[in-house]
Amino acid sequence: MKNISKILFSVVSVLFLLGISSCNNDEFLTVDHYSILAADQMFKSDEDAKAGLVGCYDMMLPVSETNGDWGFKPNLFIGGHPTMDTQATGWDKDWNTQNWNAGSPELLSGWKHCYKAISRCNDFLDGLNAATNITPAVKTSLDGQARSVRSFFYMWLAKAFGRVPMLATGETYINTPAKARAESYEVMWDFIIDDLKVAVEELEWDPMDGQYGRCTKGFALSYLGEAYMWKAYRVPEQAKANYTLAAAALKQVIESGKYELNPSFTTLWDPGAVWTKESIWEEVLDEGSQWNSWNNLTDAHAWVTYFTACPEAGGWGSLYLSWEWWSSYEQGDKRRDASGVIGPVPGINPDWKPAKNYGNNPYLQQSIGGLTSHYHFYKDGEAAPSIWSLKYWRTCRADWQAMWGPQQIYYKRYANVLFDYAECLFKLNGDADPIAWGIVNDIRARAFGNLEVGKKAALTATYLPYYNQLASFYKAPELTEYPIPFNEATVVVPDAKAYYTQVKADKGFTSPVWLVALGQERRKEFNAEWCLAQDLIRSGFMEDHINRNYPKGQGYPNTNPLVQDAWQTNRTFDYVPAKMDMPIPTEELLKNPLCDQNDAYK
Repeated sequence: MKNISKILFSVVSVLFLLGISSCNNDEFLTVDHYSILAADQMFKSDEDAKAGLVGCYDMMLPVSETNGDWGFKPNLFIGGHPTMDTQATGWDKDWNTQNWNAGSPELLSGWKHCYKAISRCNDFLDGLNAATNITPAVKTSLDGQARSVRSFFYMWLAKAFGRVPMLATGETYINTPAKARAESYEVMWDFIIDDLKVAVEELEWDPMDGQYGRCTKGFALSYLGEAYMWKAYRVPEQAKANYTLAAAALKQVIESGKYELNPSFTTLWDPGAVWTKESIWEEVLDEGSQWNSWNNLTDAHAWVTYFTACPEAGGWGSLYLSWEWWSSYEQGDKRRDASGVIGPVPGINPDWKPAKNYGNNPYLQQSIGGLTSHYHFYKDGEAAPSIWSLKYWRTCRADWQAMWGPQQIYYKRYANVLFDYAECLFKLNGDADPIAWGIVNDIRARAFGNLEVGKKAALTATYLPYYNQLASFYKAPELTEYPIPFNEATVVVPDAKAYYTQVKADKGFTSPVWLVALGQERRKEFNAEWCLAQDLIRSGFMEDHINRNYPKGQGYPNTNPLVQDAWQTNRTFDYVPAKMDMPIPTEELLKNPLCDQNDAYK
């Protein structure tokens, strides 16, 4: 490991999906970003092959060739904004109104990034298959890892665009410049499923050489379960069989004993511990080798803090959170306090007013007290709710003293696996499945702080030091307790089935109670994480969510800053389910004559 000591931060410098760990493990996949082996060298030894695979893992981070925004903009704009729970202003506002189009740069950025990653995997797998100098056990593991990485990027494309071209081992857009989209959803998802099934057999539960940041059996099973669920959604005549297979894969993850929920939801985005037992796959960004310099920018970082911070505090305004999302929480649910900070806005419902993050970022001890409205009007532009994400704006201030901060971006947590397993059980067994309801109640118990009880000292020792280092740097008062205090006594959490039965009646949802519960809980658990829109779409809740949580024509007129008495988003469009398959980028259609456009955009 290489330590970065700027401003006394104690953060591991990493160039892949690596970082400090609470698991007492000091081994990480650490190969310099610029160390790329020539093809004829890559398979001469075990160590060469291991290093060569880094070129595939490298694509988990932003690279300049694809606009350098992978891990934030393409992912947020496809996985967050269509739900309307995350919102935007300026040219990004089209992502909240279904006005994206084939020329949207974020679509092309994500498309190019994924196919660049897939091409690297295909080259690696082709060379590995022919290699004769690699120890069989190493060769098997590397094959499983490369297939896992390839599946990860194919799944992102498939969830975002529907049917996509499937380049096989040895194929790239250089040697195969024209490729039609998969002829059917069944063919496409079977390609992904076959890769993951092989990876499940080839990988171990623990990462190769103990290096966090390498794909494992838990990764492969978790994504295999999700892939079966997507096949069930896309090929409904095979739904029961695929939900059964998905449940079996996810159950293995749950019963493995390798994963568990973090005791406190509030700590999940803190630098104090990464690759904890809740993490199945994440991207870890360090604070930069030149933390307070705007020179020598590298490919290995994203300006997440600037994208998410309040503009009055130096942010750029790419991410706001909706009042509909904020108001969805029950009193005592700590996920709201850990996920968002609001301005000191007048007229707020007392039930919505948090104790620690009302006009103040408690992690950074930074005030946003200059705001006077529950809508923020950026440079006299469109209105957006005065709510900003604390999942990402918590590791450093956006005050031009830093280019970036240490950051965890989750692609799959154990909570995802639990909710997916519950969804499979509900789909197979109906509204009364006790195991599925038990899972929802377990996650709600964590949300209300009950898993923190008896662990305050350990949690404080792990997570508070970083924020006191920040306080020292910013000359703020030293914190005597974690910014959102840990529970010291259990609280009563309303039963999920009873609670969401009432929510369904109150809001007029047409979905069954179990789907209302899963959909609403996913909104609370995964706000501003890149899985939310696709989870709501695949489960069948998205349309009900948009129509009931964002009723058309009842919110603020987002061009008039004088109208500030409505707390609802002004949805002016009719929800079009077909538009949830994003348009194939124009550049792809021009370069690849065999690729056609999705129906909603023809």
